[in-house]
Amino acid sequence: MPWFKRDDGEYGPGLRSAADAAETRVRTEGLWIKCVGCRAIIWKADLLANLNVCPKCQHHFKMGARQRIDLLLEPGYELVDGGLRSTDPLNFTDVKSYKQRLKQAQALTGLDDAILNATGRLGPHAVVLSAMEYAFIGGSMGAVVGETIARAVDRARLTRTPLIIVAASGGARMMEGVVSLMQLAKISSALAQLYDARVPYICVLTDPTTGGVTASFAMLGDLNIAEPGALIGFAGPRVIEQTIRQKLPEGFQRSEFLLEKGFLDAVVHRRHLKSYLIRALAFLQAPAAK
Repeated sequence: MPWFKRDDGEYGPGLRSAADAAETRVRTEGLWIKCVGCRAIIWKADLLANLNVCPKCQHHFKMGARQRIDLLLEPGYELVDGGLRSTDPLNFTDVKSYKQRLKQAQALTGLDDAILNATGRLGPHAVVLSAMEYAFIGGSMGAVVGETIARAVDRARLTRTPLIIVAASGGARMMEGVVSLMQLAKISSALAQLYDARVPYICVLTDPTTGGVTASFAMLGDLNIAEPGALIGFAGPRVIEQTIRQKLPEGFQRSEFLLEKGFLDAVVHRRHLKSYLIRALAFLQAPAAK
């Protein structure tokens, strides 16, 4: 008999049976999260109440597409341009088939692909908003993402409504090969038409925004802004160092460094993002002085 177990079968003060400990773990599992910035343990409810920003070090956690839309648009917005699904044009298979990956991502996120389009109001401004979902195969851009964003651009141009895209992506979707790469030119040409029509376009770059997304629409906004600490770039640092044979500075692909070098117009805390966009749209849509 263990020394700490009393004769009446009860455990000593502060001691619990293995079954009780397991029950406690089950009750508390998933309620805490470790911040990747400061390593602090955060109560998940506190994190959600703080817009998925660490209350201690202000590290910005990733947000889903639906959360982004709820954060920026007023209640009563409408989701549009849905119902598109990839047809797996290359019948691609690596460790598992692309069809399997799509089904798993759709079950995980509840989305058809890594994008959601919505129309609604951002403060007093009517907008078209396109938000990417990183949880869907890394927010990668295939034919469906490209077509959905192109439809958002066309909608903004035809209705003369400002366009906002929230980018969160690992780049082009390799499982669709050249079909995914074609989306870069497709969206860029649509944005050129939007520019000619003098309709404002703002891109919000979040962590991460890389690859073909950075090489296309993410850097083509009339205003390019980013969240603090966001990873933004085209190729990874190891590839760049091997190519140019130089040591890269610390944090060279983070939003603050890009702002310093002139690649971004602003770095905006998530708490202030909505109010910043409202002011920016008022400025971009102000009537020209005669």
